[in-house]
Amino acid sequence: MQEFTKKDCVGIGEEVFLKSRVVVLAPRALPGNHPGQLFFCTGVQGTENPRHSIAQLVSLSTGEVWKCWHRDVIGILKPELLGETARLQLSQIRPFGAKDLREHSPEYSGYSFLPDGRYAAGVWLADPEEAWEYVMMQKDYQHRIMICDRDDFAVLEMQEGQMLFPDVQTLEEFRQTQGHGGIRMA
Repeated sequence: MQEFTKKDCVGIGEEVFLKSRVVVLAPRALPGNHPGQLFFCTGVQGTENPRHSIAQLVSLSTGEVWKCWHRDVIGILKPELLGETARLQLSQIRPFGAKDLREHSPEYSGYSFLPDGRYAAGVWLADPEEAWEYVMMQKDYQHRIMICDRDDFAVLEMQEGQMLFPDVQTLEEFRQTQGHGGIRMA
């Protein structure tokens, strides 16, 4: 197992915002047989003293849900240090607070791709808000992200943090037409 230290992190300390970031846990916070220090933070239960806040995490080694003290987080991992296996595991995490799919029919699926084109199965997303949150939680770590609708048509594509589809001009035109009472058909 690779051991990560503060030098592998950006944002170190108790005031760092951890939600939707890949964090490194101190080895002392892990059982001796745990295969890795990398976790995705889905939220933080705050207290007056940040050292006593509890981070809600998902292990990027095992997929298990964890909780730990904020003080046990070394820092936020530099995105370029996240390995391929961890990126694929991260791509399978639905946004924190995502709707229960037994009660809500998903409208979208989210995919994240490695530079060589490999990807894991798509993740069901219940609505546009969940789809956008998926993009936001993946964008710093994934090479390419695609959101597809129920018919498997791409509705959003981002590569290396840059929006490819829809392009900025299309989004601006859409925003402007919405201010004038609806969508214009050409």
